[in-house]
Amino acid sequence: MNQKLEDVLNLALETPQGVREQTGTLNVGFNNENNTWELIVKYHGSLERLGELGVRTEYLIAGYAILTVPENLVEQVALLEEIEYVEKPKRYFYTISAPSEYSCLPRVTLQEPFLTGRSVLIAVLDSGIEFRRADFRKANGDTRIRFLWDQTLEPGDAGNPPEGFFQGVEFDQETLNQILREPAYGGQYSFLPGRDVTGHGTAVAGIAAGNSAEGGFYKGVAEEAELLIVKLGNPSEAGFPRTTEIMRGITYALRKAIELEMPLVINLSFGNSYGAHDGSSLIERFLDNAAEIGRTVICVGSGNEGSSRGHIAGNVEEDTSVELAVGEYETTLNIQLWKHYSDRYRIRLRSPGGREQELPETVEAGKYTMQMEQTQILVYLGEPTPYAVAQEIYLDMIPIGRPYINSGIWTIFIEPISVVTGQYYLYLPSSAIRNESTGFYKAAPQVTLTVPSTAAKVITVGAYDSTYDTYADFSGRGYVDPERTIGVVMAGLTKPDLAAPGVGILAPDVYGGYTPFTGTSFATPIVSGSAALLMEWGEGGIIRLR
Repeated sequence: MNQKLEDVLNLALETPQGVREQTGTLNVGFNNENNTWELIVKYHGSLERLGELGVRTEYLIAGYAILTVPENLVEQVALLEEIEYVEKPKRYFYTISAPSEYSCLPRVTLQEPFLTGRSVLIAVLDSGIEFRRADFRKANGDTRIRFLWDQTLEPGDAGNPPEGFFQGVEFDQETLNQILREPAYGGQYSFLPGRDVTGHGTAVAGIAAGNSAEGGFYKGVAEEAELLIVKLGNPSEAGFPRTTEIMRGITYALRKAIELEMPLVINLSFGNSYGAHDGSSLIERFLDNAAEIGRTVICVGSGNEGSSRGHIAGNVEEDTSVELAVGEYETTLNIQLWKHYSDRYRIRLRSPGGREQELPETVEAGKYTMQMEQTQILVYLGEPTPYAVAQEIYLDMIPIGRPYINSGIWTIFIEPISVVTGQYYLYLPSSAIRNESTGFYKAAPQVTLTVPSTAAKVITVGAYDSTYDTYADFSGRGYVDPERTIGVVMAGLTKPDLAAPGVGILAPDVYGGYTPFTGTSFATPIVSGSAALLMEWGEGGIIRLR
């Protein structure tokens, strides 16, 4: 076990590729064609000598980088003194009345000081944008998008990636205007940059900064803000963006804002349930660092896991049992158990057929494999990382000789051996990738914020239903346990930071009309647009003081 590698990366490296592919999570970040891993590292000093090993380096901000490393060199690279910690990418999942109507915005947009977001840059990192819509154009027909980076395109005739990156194609405002003026969209622009297949990114951008203009009825929150669009790469079959693509996009947005000398709002409308939810992962720490650069605000949705039955927590009593319903046709499922490292528990599993098996308390190299009925379970016993004292016990369930793992009631027994805090926290994968019938009995809605909304220095946005004036049941929730020993609550923080309307929010769609959308994905751009209004107001005050 290498403690400079995160738990799931250690497990992935010790698991045969065929088995990794079955899990759906362990193989994320691995390129089958050239046998390389895309990895996130925190480093100090110089990484120049990695080139001699055949490792490609993309430098980000604040001592973070993305490496493309041959699999046989991962351990060697991690042992370098300059490398502090290494993580594999994770998949992130989109967390799917007029935006300003229930947010008190007309008081500052339709009367003094008449804020519109002018001279502020809003970066939308998402599924792309239908940029031909009038909502994203000026009165003269030109685009309001200053730059668009389509990470899904191959560099070549269409153009090149932004400087310092190797993926996708960058389009400036002049090129986008040229495409808009070409009626047949022919020649080298026979495609549409940033093409939005899902409509998620178009809706998010429209809520934050849309404006149908010329007497149109629709206005987003910051109707005159300028846009920077990053269509996130989706190389996986599932089509969800990965940590590395998000970190590239954030670095790109920061560099462009500095180049343009503009205040920046970054909108992130997605998340993942993997992690200790304590701000210690590299993506969370990266966002904290990014929020300190220039004049930057980062808004992140709290996720839609509040009512998904994907989390349960508590204090271990004499013999605690947790029941998990696994629905029919579940091809794979992973379970995270997080606890304080000083607590020692005896953990047993009971399968739906009644078979019981105890997990070893310690295992050489951390990995252990067991079989219960027709389900193989990969177990990884983690150790504290350089940034946290939480311990993870990770279980990955894959079927044996059949397409699906055993359905029914799985029971996790947790018995205390030596207890200091007695706390435990269990998480399932995002509800976007598991069956509706799979979830914990007696699940807890608290601490269901998705990562990276758990970063300390971002604005974490929950959703409320403006019709009933209540917090939306699906919206990720924060902390209620004042004695919690792991988590951002330890720093005296409360999350979400605020809530915005997130049910039935009218937004532009990719078909030329306007459609109601629901989810924290669509509450977040209301806050992003509001942040742009405040930054415009603040900039005006600075100019007057000058």
